Amino acid sequence: MRPRPPIKGRGIFSGTGLVVVALAATLVALLVPLWTYPGRQDPASANVLSAQTVTTPYGPLSAQDRDFVTKVRLAGLWELPAGQLAQRKGTSAAVRTAGRHLVDGHTSLDAHVRTVATQLGVPLPNEPNAQQKQWLDTLDAAEGQDFDRQFAAILRLAHGRVFSLVAQVRAGTQNSLVRDLADDANATVLDHIKVLEATGYVDFAALAEDLAASASPVPAPQEVDPNAAVPVVPSPGESYSLPPAAASPPPGTTSP
Repeated sequence: MRPRPPIKGRGIFSGTGLVVVALAATLVALLVPLWTYPGRQDPASANVLSAQTVTTPYGPLSAQDRDFVTKVRLAGLWELPAGQLAQRKGTSAAVRTAGRHLVDGHTSLDAHVRTVATQLGVPLPNEPNAQQKQWLDTLDAAEGQDFDRQFAAILRLAHGRVFSLVAQVRAGTQNSLVRDLADDANATVLDHIKVLEATGYVDFAALAEDLAASASPVPAPQEVDPNAAVPVVPSPGESYSLPPAAASPPPGTTSP
Protein backbone atom coordinates (compact mmCIF):
# COMPACT_ATOMS: atom_id res chain seq x y z
CA MET A 1 0.00 0.00 0.00
CA ARG A 2 1.09 3.50 -0.71
CA PRO A 3 1.66 5.50 2.49
CA ARG A 4 -1.02 8.12 3.20
CA PRO A 5 0.34 11.58 2.65
CA PRO A 6 0.50 13.73 5.79
CA ILE A 7 -2.38 16.12 6.42
CA LYS A 8 -1.25 19.63 5.76
CA GLY A 9 -1.48 22.03 8.68
CA ARG A 10 -1.49 19.41 11.48
CA GLY A 11 1.96 20.45 12.61
CA ILE A 12 0.98 24.09 12.51
CA PHE A 13 -2.14 23.52 14.66
CA SER A 14 -0.18 21.43 17.13
CA GLY A 15 2.39 24.19 17.47
CA THR A 16 -0.33 26.82 17.92
CA GLY A 17 -1.96 24.72 20.63
CA LEU A 18 1.30 24.53 22.53
CA VAL A 19 1.70 28.29 22.31
CA VAL A 20 -1.85 28.85 23.65
CA VAL A 21 -1.23 26.45 26.54
CA ALA A 22 2.04 28.19 27.36
CA LEU A 23 0.39 31.61 27.35
CA ALA A 24 -2.43 30.38 29.56
CA ALA A 25 0.06 28.93 32.03
CA THR A 26 1.96 32.20 32.09
CA LEU A 27 -1.24 34.15 32.72
CA VAL A 28 -2.16 31.88 35.64
CA ALA A 29 1.34 32.24 37.06
CA LEU A 30 0.94 36.03 36.97
CA LEU A 31 -2.56 36.17 38.43
CA VAL A 32 -2.23 33.68 41.28
CA PRO A 33 0.34 35.76 43.24
CA LEU A 34 -1.83 38.85 42.84
CA TRP A 35 -4.94 37.02 44.04
CA THR A 36 -3.15 35.59 47.07
CA TYR A 37 -1.19 38.76 47.90
CA PRO A 38 -1.46 39.41 51.69
CA GLY A 39 -2.47 43.04 51.24
CA ARG A 40 -5.41 42.24 48.98
CA GLN A 41 -8.78 42.87 50.65
CA ASP A 42 -10.70 39.68 51.22
CA PRO A 43 -14.19 39.76 49.62
CA ALA A 44 -15.74 38.62 52.92
CA SER A 45 -14.03 41.48 54.78
CA ALA A 46 -15.24 43.95 52.17
CA ASN A 47 -18.80 42.73 52.67
CA VAL A 48 -18.48 43.20 56.45
CA LEU A 49 -17.19 46.76 56.03
CA SER A 50 -19.97 47.53 53.59
CA ALA A 51 -22.55 46.19 56.05
CA GLN A 52 -21.19 48.51 58.78
CA THR A 53 -21.76 51.60 56.62
CA VAL A 54 -25.28 52.95 56.21
CA THR A 55 -26.67 55.41 53.69
CA THR A 56 -27.96 58.76 54.96
CA PRO A 57 -29.08 61.97 53.20
CA TYR A 58 -25.78 63.50 54.36
CA GLY A 59 -23.49 60.84 52.91
CA PRO A 60 -22.36 57.36 53.98
CA LEU A 61 -22.17 56.87 57.74
CA SER A 62 -19.43 54.45 58.77
CA ALA A 63 -18.91 52.55 62.01
CA GLN A 64 -16.04 54.94 62.81
CA ASP A 65 -18.36 57.91 62.27
CA ARG A 66 -20.93 56.51 64.70
CA ASP A 67 -18.23 55.74 67.26
CA PHE A 68 -16.95 59.31 66.95
CA VAL A 69 -20.40 60.81 67.55
CA THR A 70 -20.76 58.65 70.66
CA LYS A 71 -17.32 59.65 71.97
CA VAL A 72 -18.03 63.36 71.53
CA ARG A 73 -21.08 62.92 73.76
CA LEU A 74 -19.10 60.88 76.31
CA ALA A 75 -16.38 63.54 76.43
CA GLY A 76 -18.89 66.17 77.46
CA LEU A 77 -20.46 63.93 80.08
CA TRP A 78 -17.29 63.88 82.16
CA GLU A 79 -15.26 66.90 81.02
CA LEU A 80 -18.04 69.37 81.75
CA PRO A 81 -18.36 68.20 85.40
CA ALA A 82 -14.54 68.28 85.58
CA GLY A 83 -14.70 71.90 84.49
CA GLN A 84 -17.25 72.60 87.22
CA LEU A 85 -14.88 71.13 89.77
CA ALA A 86 -12.03 73.30 88.49
CA GLN A 87 -14.14 76.43 88.75
CA ARG A 88 -14.99 75.56 92.33
CA LYS A 89 -11.76 73.98 93.62
CA GLY A 90 -8.98 75.47 91.50
CA THR A 91 -6.43 77.40 93.55
CA SER A 92 -5.30 79.64 90.70
CA ALA A 93 -7.10 81.88 88.24
CA ALA A 94 -5.58 79.89 85.34
CA VAL A 95 -7.09 76.61 86.59
CA ARG A 96 -10.47 78.22 87.13
CA THR A 97 -10.28 79.76 83.64
CA ALA A 98 -9.54 76.33 82.17
CA GLY A 99 -12.56 74.98 84.01
CA ARG A 100 -14.76 77.69 82.53
CA HIS A 101 -13.53 76.87 79.02
CA LEU A 102 -14.39 73.20 79.57
CA VAL A 103 -17.89 74.07 80.73
CA ASP A 104 -18.58 76.54 77.94
CA GLY A 105 -16.99 74.41 75.23
CA HIS A 106 -18.79 71.20 76.06
CA THR A 107 -22.12 72.91 76.63
CA SER A 108 -21.95 74.14 73.03
CA LEU A 109 -20.42 70.96 71.59
CA ASP A 110 -22.99 68.76 73.31
CA ALA A 111 -25.85 70.70 71.75
CA HIS A 112 -24.20 70.14 68.37
CA VAL A 113 -23.62 66.41 68.84
CA ARG A 114 -27.18 65.84 70.04
CA THR A 115 -28.54 67.52 66.90
CA VAL A 116 -26.25 65.45 64.66
CA ALA A 117 -27.12 62.22 66.46
CA THR A 118 -30.84 62.87 66.01
CA GLN A 119 -30.42 63.58 62.30
CA LEU A 120 -28.28 60.48 61.75
CA GLY A 121 -30.20 58.15 64.06
CA VAL A 122 -27.24 57.45 66.36
CA PRO A 123 -28.22 56.57 69.97
CA LEU A 124 -26.24 58.46 72.62
CA PRO A 125 -25.25 57.61 76.20
CA ASN A 126 -26.52 59.68 79.11
CA GLU A 127 -23.73 59.00 81.62
CA PRO A 128 -19.92 58.72 81.51
CA ASN A 129 -18.28 55.32 81.16
CA ALA A 130 -16.56 53.57 84.05
CA GLN A 131 -13.10 55.01 83.34
CA GLN A 132 -14.45 58.55 83.06
CA LYS A 133 -16.31 58.18 86.35
CA GLN A 134 -13.04 57.11 87.98
CA TRP A 135 -11.31 60.24 86.68
CA LEU A 136 -14.10 62.38 88.13
CA ASP A 137 -13.81 60.55 91.45
CA THR A 138 -10.05 61.22 91.44
CA LEU A 139 -10.58 64.93 90.87
CA ASP A 140 -13.34 65.14 93.44
CA ALA A 141 -11.09 63.56 96.08
CA ALA A 142 -8.14 65.88 95.39
CA GLU A 143 -7.68 69.20 97.18
CA GLY A 144 -5.51 72.29 96.88
CA GLN A 145 -2.60 72.29 94.45
CA ASP A 146 -2.87 68.50 94.21
CA PHE A 147 -6.24 69.06 92.54
CA ASP A 148 -4.69 71.60 90.15
CA ARG A 149 -1.99 69.11 89.12
CA GLN A 150 -4.40 66.20 88.76
CA PHE A 151 -6.85 68.30 86.78
CA ALA A 152 -4.21 69.56 84.33
CA ALA A 153 -2.54 66.16 83.90
CA ILE A 154 -5.65 64.04 83.39
CA LEU A 155 -7.53 66.50 81.19
CA ARG A 156 -4.49 67.38 79.03
CA LEU A 157 -3.69 63.71 78.40
CA ALA A 158 -7.32 62.92 77.56
CA HIS A 159 -7.53 65.86 75.15
CA GLY A 160 -4.27 64.83 73.48
CA ARG A 161 -5.70 61.43 72.69
CA VAL A 162 -9.01 62.84 71.49
CA PHE A 163 -7.20 65.35 69.25
CA SER A 164 -5.69 62.59 67.11
CA LEU A 165 -9.05 60.81 66.84
CA VAL A 166 -10.78 63.99 65.64
CA ALA A 167 -8.12 64.46 62.96
CA GLN A 168 -8.51 60.88 61.76
CA VAL A 169 -12.29 61.15 61.48
CA ARG A 170 -12.15 64.59 59.84
CA ALA A 171 -9.70 63.32 57.23
CA GLY A 172 -11.69 60.23 56.25
CA THR A 173 -15.41 60.73 56.85
CA GLN A 174 -17.77 60.88 53.87
CA ASN A 175 -20.63 62.29 55.95
CA SER A 176 -21.13 66.07 55.88
CA LEU A 177 -22.69 66.24 59.37
CA VAL A 178 -19.84 64.25 60.92
CA ARG A 179 -17.38 66.47 59.07
CA ASP A 180 -18.93 69.61 60.57
CA LEU A 181 -18.99 68.02 64.02
CA ALA A 182 -15.32 67.11 63.69
CA ASP A 183 -14.52 70.74 62.79
CA ASP A 184 -16.36 71.92 65.90
CA ALA A 185 -14.71 69.28 68.09
CA ASN A 186 -11.28 70.13 66.71
CA ALA A 187 -11.65 73.82 67.62
CA THR A 188 -13.02 72.95 71.07
CA VAL A 189 -10.32 70.41 71.91
CA LEU A 190 -7.52 72.71 70.73
CA ASP A 191 -8.88 75.55 72.88
CA HIS A 192 -8.99 73.24 75.90
CA ILE A 193 -5.45 71.99 75.27
CA LYS A 194 -4.17 75.58 75.25
CA VAL A 195 -5.92 76.67 78.44
CA LEU A 196 -4.84 73.49 80.24
CA GLU A 197 -1.23 74.12 79.26
CA ALA A 198 -1.61 77.74 80.43
CA THR A 199 -2.20 76.49 84.00
CA GLY A 200 1.53 75.73 84.28
CA TYR A 201 0.84 72.27 85.69
CA VAL A 202 1.34 70.17 82.54
CA ASP A 203 4.40 67.90 82.72
CA PHE A 204 5.26 67.62 79.03
CA ALA A 205 7.87 64.87 79.52
CA ALA A 206 5.39 62.66 81.36
CA LEU A 207 2.71 63.61 78.86
CA ALA A 208 4.85 62.44 75.93
CA GLU A 209 5.47 59.08 77.60
CA ASP A 210 1.79 58.59 78.37
CA LEU A 211 0.71 59.52 74.86
CA ALA A 212 3.24 57.05 73.44
CA ALA A 213 1.50 54.32 75.43
CA SER A 214 -1.74 55.07 73.58
CA ALA A 215 -3.12 51.59 74.15
CA SER A 216 -3.23 52.17 77.90
CA PRO A 217 -6.01 54.12 79.63
CA VAL A 218 -5.26 57.38 81.41
CA PRO A 219 -4.01 56.23 84.82
CA ALA A 220 -5.57 57.49 88.02
CA PRO A 221 -3.07 58.37 90.78
CA GLN A 222 -2.11 55.30 92.80
CA GLU A 223 -2.71 56.90 96.19
CA VAL A 224 -6.41 57.45 95.50
CA ASP A 225 -8.75 54.60 96.35
CA PRO A 226 -11.66 54.75 93.84
CA ASN A 227 -13.88 52.84 96.29
CA ALA A 228 -13.49 55.61 98.84
CA ALA A 229 -14.03 58.47 96.43
CA VAL A 230 -16.87 60.90 97.01
CA PRO A 231 -19.39 61.35 94.18
CA VAL A 232 -19.21 64.64 92.32
CA VAL A 233 -21.69 67.19 93.65
CA PRO A 234 -21.95 70.50 91.74
CA SER A 235 -21.89 73.62 93.85
CA PRO A 236 -25.31 75.09 94.69
CA GLY A 237 -26.70 77.33 91.97
CA GLU A 238 -23.96 76.37 89.52
CA SER A 239 -25.27 73.41 87.59
CA TYR A 240 -24.31 72.74 83.98
CA SER A 241 -25.68 69.24 83.66
CA LEU A 242 -25.93 68.15 80.06
CA PRO A 243 -29.44 67.50 78.77
CA PRO A 244 -30.36 63.89 77.99
CA ALA A 245 -29.71 62.54 74.53
CA ALA A 246 -32.56 62.20 72.05
CA ALA A 247 -34.99 59.56 73.29
CA SER A 248 -35.12 57.52 70.10
CA PRO A 249 -33.83 57.97 66.55
CA PRO A 250 -36.25 58.51 63.66
CA PRO A 251 -37.69 55.23 62.27
CA GLY A 252 -35.64 53.60 59.56
CA THR A 253 -32.42 55.54 60.31
CA THR A 254 -31.09 53.65 63.33
CA SER A 255 -27.59 52.42 62.70
CA PRO A 256 -27.11 48.63 62.74
